[in-house]
Amino acid sequence: MQLRHVRTLLAPQDGTARVTCMAWSASSARFAVCTAERVVLLYDEQGERRDKFSTKPADAKYGRKSYVVKGMAFSPDSTKLAVGQTDNIVYVYRIGEEWGDKKVICNKFIQTSAVTCLLWPAENVIVFGLAEGKVRLANTKNNKSSTIYVTDSYVVSLTSNVSGKGILSGHADGTIVRFFFDDEGSGESQGKFAVHPCPPYALAWAPNSIVAAGCDKKIVAYGKEGSVIQTLDYSRDSSEKEFTTAATSPSGQSIVIGSYDRLRVLNWSPRRGAWEEGKPKEIAHLYTITALAWKRDGSRICAGTLCGGVEQFDCCLRKTIYKNKFEITYVGPSQVIVKNLSTGTRVVLKSQYGYEIDEVKILGKDRYLVAHTSDTLLLGDISSNKLSEVAWQGSGGNEKFFFDNENVCMIFNAGELTLVEYGSNDILGSVRTEFMNPHLVSVRINERQQRGVDENKRLAYLVDIKTIATVDLVGGYNTGTISHDSKIDWLELNETGHKLLFRDKKMRLQLYDIGSSTKSTILSYCSYVQWVPGSDVVVAQNRNSLCIWYNIDAPERVTMFPLKGDIVGLERSDGKTEVLVSEGVSTVSYTLDEGLIEFGTAIDDGDYHRATAFLETLEMSTETEAMWRTLSRLALEARQLHIAERCFAALGNMAKARFLHETNAIADQAAQEHQGGDGSDHYLVRARLAMLDKNYKLAEMIFLEQNATEEAMEMYQELHMWDECIVVAKAKGHPMLEKLRRGYYQWLLDTQQEEKAGEVQEEQGDYVAAISLYLRAGLPARAARLAMGRDELLTSADVIDRISVALVRGELYEQAGDLFEKVGNPRKALECYSKGSAFLKAVELARLAFPAEVVKLEEAWGDHLVQQKQLDAAINHYIEASVAGGDACCLALKTAFGARCSVKAIEAALEARQWKKAVYILDLQDKQTAAKYYLKIAQHYAALQEYQVAEELYIKGGQTKDAVDMYTQAGLWEQAHKLAVKCMSQEDVSVLYITQAQEMERQGKYKEAERLYITVNEPDMAITMYKKCKMYDRMVSLVAKYHKDLLGDTHLHLGKELEAEGRLQEAEYHYLEAKDWKTTVNMYRVHDMWEDAYRVAKAHGGANSHKHVAYLWAKSLGGEAAVKLLSKFGLLEMAIDHATDSGVFEFAFELARLSMKQKMPDIHLKYAMFLEDEGKFEEAEGEFIKAGKPKEAVLMFVHNQDWDAAQRVAEAHDPDSVADVLVGQAQFAFEQREFQKAEAFLLRAQRPELAIKYYKEAGMWSEALRICKEYVPGRLGELQEECAREAGKKGSSGSEGLLEQAREWEQAGEYARAVDCYLKVQDASNSVLVEKCLLKAAELAVKFLGQSRSVEVTRTVAPQLVAMKKYSMAAELYLNLDLIREAIDALIEGEEWSKAKHIAKEFDPRSEEYVDQRYKEYLKKQGKVDSLVGIDVMAALDTYAKQEQWEKCLEVAAKQSYPVLHKYIALYATHLICEGSWDKALRLYVEHGAPANPQNFNIYKRLFVEMVNAPGMNCAEAYSSWAGLRDMLLSLCEALLKSGEGSAPVQEEFERMLLVSHYCATRAAVQGLQLDMVAAQLSISLLRHTDLLPADKAFYEAGMAAKAVGWENMAFVFLNRFLDLSDAIEEGNLDSLDHSDFQRTDIPCEVPLPAHQHVPEEQREEVRDWVLTVSMDQRLEQVLPQDERSTFEASLVAAGTGVRSLPCLLTGYPVLRNKLELRPGREVKREVWYKFMKAVKSCLTGIDRPSPRGAPFQSQGISLSADIPQPCGP
Repeated sequence: MQLRHVRTLLAPQDGTARVTCMAWSASSARFAVCTAERVVLLYDEQGERRDKFSTKPADAKYGRKSYVVKGMAFSPDSTKLAVGQTDNIVYVYRIGEEWGDKKVICNKFIQTSAVTCLLWPAENVIVFGLAEGKVRLANTKNNKSSTIYVTDSYVVSLTSNVSGKGILSGHADGTIVRFFFDDEGSGESQGKFAVHPCPPYALAWAPNSIVAAGCDKKIVAYGKEGSVIQTLDYSRDSSEKEFTTAATSPSGQSIVIGSYDRLRVLNWSPRRGAWEEGKPKEIAHLYTITALAWKRDGSRICAGTLCGGVEQFDCCLRKTIYKNKFEITYVGPSQVIVKNLSTGTRVVLKSQYGYEIDEVKILGKDRYLVAHTSDTLLLGDISSNKLSEVAWQGSGGNEKFFFDNENVCMIFNAGELTLVEYGSNDILGSVRTEFMNPHLVSVRINERQQRGVDENKRLAYLVDIKTIATVDLVGGYNTGTISHDSKIDWLELNETGHKLLFRDKKMRLQLYDIGSSTKSTILSYCSYVQWVPGSDVVVAQNRNSLCIWYNIDAPERVTMFPLKGDIVGLERSDGKTEVLVSEGVSTVSYTLDEGLIEFGTAIDDGDYHRATAFLETLEMSTETEAMWRTLSRLALEARQLHIAERCFAALGNMAKARFLHETNAIADQAAQEHQGGDGSDHYLVRARLAMLDKNYKLAEMIFLEQNATEEAMEMYQELHMWDECIVVAKAKGHPMLEKLRRGYYQWLLDTQQEEKAGEVQEEQGDYVAAISLYLRAGLPARAARLAMGRDELLTSADVIDRISVALVRGELYEQAGDLFEKVGNPRKALECYSKGSAFLKAVELARLAFPAEVVKLEEAWGDHLVQQKQLDAAINHYIEASVAGGDACCLALKTAFGARCSVKAIEAALEARQWKKAVYILDLQDKQTAAKYYLKIAQHYAALQEYQVAEELYIKGGQTKDAVDMYTQAGLWEQAHKLAVKCMSQEDVSVLYITQAQEMERQGKYKEAERLYITVNEPDMAITMYKKCKMYDRMVSLVAKYHKDLLGDTHLHLGKELEAEGRLQEAEYHYLEAKDWKTTVNMYRVHDMWEDAYRVAKAHGGANSHKHVAYLWAKSLGGEAAVKLLSKFGLLEMAIDHATDSGVFEFAFELARLSMKQKMPDIHLKYAMFLEDEGKFEEAEGEFIKAGKPKEAVLMFVHNQDWDAAQRVAEAHDPDSVADVLVGQAQFAFEQREFQKAEAFLLRAQRPELAIKYYKEAGMWSEALRICKEYVPGRLGELQEECAREAGKKGSSGSEGLLEQAREWEQAGEYARAVDCYLKVQDASNSVLVEKCLLKAAELAVKFLGQSRSVEVTRTVAPQLVAMKKYSMAAELYLNLDLIREAIDALIEGEEWSKAKHIAKEFDPRSEEYVDQRYKEYLKKQGKVDSLVGIDVMAALDTYAKQEQWEKCLEVAAKQSYPVLHKYIALYATHLICEGSWDKALRLYVEHGAPANPQNFNIYKRLFVEMVNAPGMNCAEAYSSWAGLRDMLLSLCEALLKSGEGSAPVQEEFERMLLVSHYCATRAAVQGLQLDMVAAQLSISLLRHTDLLPADKAFYEAGMAAKAVGWENMAFVFLNRFLDLSDAIEEGNLDSLDHSDFQRTDIPCEVPLPAHQHVPEEQREEVRDWVLTVSMDQRLEQVLPQDERSTFEASLVAAGTGVRSLPCLLTGYPVLRNKLELRPGREVKREVWYKFMKAVKSCLTGIDRPSPRGAPFQSQGISLSADIPQPCGP
């Protein structure tokens, strides 16, 4: 954080005027400053002073200056201000909520010593410190104060923590004391906290530490238990003073400490766990900071100074503007202020845990705030200022926020819905759901208050697409789960959360009562549904009907109105509820019955009397009846019995009304007897209400609790509930029990309740009588069950016969079978089971008694199940029958019976849609039987889109064609094509597909047809189809895919067609796709659719295209419409200018006249200029005058020489221009050379200076001088001088005048002026005259003027004479004045060398050398070197060299000394090398020798380098060049050896060059002799010198030579090395080279990197291909061949011993044996020598006898003596 000065709130004074204290209000809207005059100044949030008031002393008699204000603090509600004073008192002022409110003291607390500091941390609690060391608390509610704790030292500072729940006090002895009102669970200790080294006047409490500072210039940070964790020491800083005050930011992340002229900023670093010092704010002449106050939102801090100044600083980290609507200010890492720029309202978003806030987003129609920290999520509602911070682990920013509910934010993340209630720091709830649509989630948060319910928070959401879950968010439990049979697309709870509406994809509206868990369908074809706000009324739309449920508890009661449109919204305000319906272009409102809605509200409020009164005003209808029922139920629940009675009476339920009337009478009587209450608690009332609710057990319990047995029995008897009556009598031991039983039995008989009577007899043990009664009652099954349960009854044949007959007669065959089986008659039992379709029991019985009949029973069972549509079960029985039948019968019967049952099983499986089971059965049957069933099953799987299974079944059924048709109909053309290809020819497939595509085309299935065409590679047919159908989008997509080059033309073609059809929007699309926006604009222009033309031009045209279209649009409109249009686009002025520039003046005049009259003069002016250009001068005159530019008209006429018109216009409209007309006439007259007339015009115009000018221009100087003398005498002298200058410039034409004037001056004795005039004469055409004048001027100067002037004139005249080639005259003039050197120079200039030498010899002998030197220079310059030789040979040689006449130079130099010759040879050689002719330079040294001059060494080296780098030198033809280089280097080495000029390294270097050149020369020689193997050995030997040779070239030549003679191993190694070097040259470094192949050789590894490739690219590629081929073959080893030394055979140094062998002079290889010594230190291999000599002799023989082999050798001039020394031994 950094401080930025914002403004000065209070200007400082000249002297001490200490600001004692300052305070910001909790709302940040007010800022208070107490001045040295004890006046409190109040400022608003923007820093404007709005109010002030004076503080009061504790006792007025001591005066206003008897105290100092030491502390000041606002109350938490910002309406009060506490002031602590040194006169032992604390005042609390009520300052009001508005500026200017009267300031009243509402509390005062008198103390025993001076108040030194003060805080107001919490409501009604003021904390202050006293001079005597006490820290006290003042309670503004009871106006009492008490001591918190006592110390022995003066309280110098007080501060609180961020929450205000704890305080710190600093004391003069350095003690720091901590006290908590509430430690908030931190567990931190309180009491003496630490002892600071000095009084801690600057004390701050941050969440992470406590910071103290004072006069010792140290800032100390203490841990939570008083340990020192950090110290910032400034005691050695001489500019620092004592620390006086400190303030903590509201977030606790920063601390500002004040001292002298400086504010130090400390920022807490969570990463380091320490304070980091920011850049201090230093302000000169601020003086000591006495007070600091931080704005509660953290955005500003104010500093008060010793001189009474108050400065305000901005202390935000950064600011951003969001959508130009909000200003987001980061005042700290964990605190952000969001300000609405339009309303000025602000919200402070702060992390309660101190986490750093990331980017703040404003979402939900700019109402809601969302921000992340590392561990939490911050949410806020800007309108209600409700903020929340909940724990939230990083989710990568993938959350989706929904703000449809004003009370809660819904957050979806990774399949989880999280609810956060605004204003709460805990997550309200979290559930798993994959449905993120807000219409599929409903949340209700305390939206309507209910009786007895404090918190009502409900949630409904989708568990899956068909299941809804409801959750009580307060208790955190699931209140219900609703499963539905169709997909749900909308749901919403009512405001109480007790009912849920939801709609499914079939447009069915469902109502779910959460309390009773009941679901009902209340509307079909529902397109709109909504709860009416503030009620339980539902509004919905069913097709063309408006449906309203005023009482949702009776969903069948619905009010319906016809509609003509669609419902678009619902509004409820000002006691009126309207349904908004869109009917075409208009919106119509339907008003709901607010009374019916109000009834629901009254019910919810529990005001049943109001609800009753309202219902009594309504006529009875279905809605009213439903509301009466609802009210009756609620009244009974609330025991408001009179209202319930009224409800039942209104409903016409007289029985309940009468019953309640009697109950109310009992209640009223009980209330009178007990004198209190409403009597509803009387037991009879409670019992009757339980009876009314049909809860007779409860009524019985109530009666029995009161020992009212008779009433209970009477209740049951009245209800004919005899069983319950007898139970009560039996339980209470009533004496009438038996009588009751008899009476009950008789009553049953009388009422023909034989069944109940039988039960009574059964209970009493008379089973036979019970059976008789059961049979009389027509209940034989019950009689049979009783008989089978009693063994004694089974033995009675009569009883069994009667029961069995009754059972059979009643067709209760299963029970009859059970009875027969029980008595041991299985045959009859089986018959009865079969008749009763009790096949399970029949089969079980048959398995035991009649096994042969099991098969028929199984088949019959299957048939029965098929009839009962229990097809799944039937399948198994048919299968059992087929298997059992097969086991029980003969083979033929087995086959027939099994086939029949199998067919039945298959058909049952198909009818039961058990397709897999059917396939399983079919797979066991023969193909003939199964074929037709496979087809049916395949059709089923095709309908399910399980095409792979269907295909297999079609193929099994032999219907492959149907499988192809299936794929075709499903659009699976690839699969269809693949299958068709297998069973059809390609032509048939194409015909099939094209035919099918054409059929689909006829059916309008164009997409399918396209895919068929594409499948058989006929995209053109698809394109034609779409074109024919005018489905241009698909057509274009196909063209883009298959004919991309025709896409643009296609778009243009389609655009033209669509334009012709009038489908302009579509045409626009295609034109634009073709990148032809101009055609689009023209199209719209033609159709007068200017808006579209403008839109297209603006979107797709150039920068000014849309402006041009707007101009044309306006031009087509004209008048006011054009002005409005151009004004709308801001192009009005531009259009006027454009019209004017384009010559459309009528339109420009029209626009300007209607909108910009100030532009009229400009238009008139441009129109006039246009008319002038057109030659319409009279019209132009009028326009110029209208434009207010008459002078332009005058100039026009002047320009056209219409002087009369110009004069007329000037006199009439611009008198000032009359003179211009006269001037124009004068100018014209001068041009006509009518000088007198022109002079007259100018004199009339009073412009004599122009007359003079025109005369001067005409060269009439006499007339000009005349006019000047007469009219402008003051300029006469100037004009005369100008005349003289002009005469001088004009030469002969002015020379006569000057000459005449000079003679006059001469005659007048004015020689100086005469000389000047003579000197001014200049006439190129008369050089004789000029010469005479110059000589005359010199003569007069010498005769009559002084020495200095004479010299000056001579120096002027003589150079001119020299220029005129009068050299002798000029020399004579110089000699007259003893200017010897100048005379000599003049003669030298004229090349009169003899005269110059004569004058030098006669008058100035010292100048002779000067003349000679100038003569040499002259010869050099003129190139007369032959003449120069006789004078200066070296100069002549230099000149030859400079002129590149090298042959002449060397010829002359050769006649001089040897060093001179080689000097110029060196220069010539250097010149040749620079030109690239190194071979000529080499021949120079071969011809003239190579002296051992050190200055020539670089030339020799350069020749060597050039030659080894030169291409094409590895051949026999290059022998002469190599031999020349070898001979030159040989002579050089011998000269060096003799003279001792070179050092040992230089000698060694040139000897190596000699050896290399010898090898190269010998290689060229042997190549001519066709000794290829020797040449290869020489190329390999040269590798030892790759530090001198280009390494890539050397390895290439060695490799290719080895390859040529068949040494492929070496060739592979060397060429591989060559490729590595080539790559290194491309990369620019040798770092990647591998030297392992050459480790034990004398081939150097470290070589210079060649600057460029020496081998052409084509040859490099050939080498690369050969190396790659050899590498792939793996037939060669990448090793070099070794000799008996175990060393590379070409290496001179043995790898193991280091012994160096002498190289062979012919091959360069080491000579190990069979050596032949040519001379000491020079050896060859004997066999190589003989081979070489033989070849030489053969070649020489060829010379004598010309042959093809001898001719080239002769041309090379090879001599044995020159190349190889003769052997010195045998």
